[in-house]
Amino acid sequence: MTHLYILLTILLTVYGQIIIKWQVNAAGSFPVEASEKLWFILRLLANPWIISSFACAFLAAVSWMAAMTKFTLSYAYPFTSITFVLVLSLSSIFFHDAITMPKVVGMGLIVAGIVIGSQG
Repeated sequence: MTHLYILLTILLTVYGQIIIKWQVNAAGSFPVEASEKLWFILRLLANPWIISSFACAFLAAVSWMAAMTKFTLSYAYPFTSITFVLVLSLSSIFFHDAITMPKVVGMGLIVAGIVIGSQG
């Protein structure tokens, strides 16, 4: 049950990453002109989806604080590496990002590191 705080931290973080990428893609290219850049960023900051991603980042931090009351940092922190695996998988599904062999090997090493690190 106490691992739930770590899981929430991971899921809320992944949500934020995917939503921000989705909405930035929908907003189009980053403008060249400085004043247009400001409006571009302000429009994104007023976007309800972007706001929800910031809210999830805050909730992830709150969940992480709860996790830190139950676990040592050296035990819990490696689990956050699962965010890399989830973001890679979801970015492939939603944004058609290529999953190359080096990425697969890297993700395998991350998972192996989590398994080994969680043993002691």
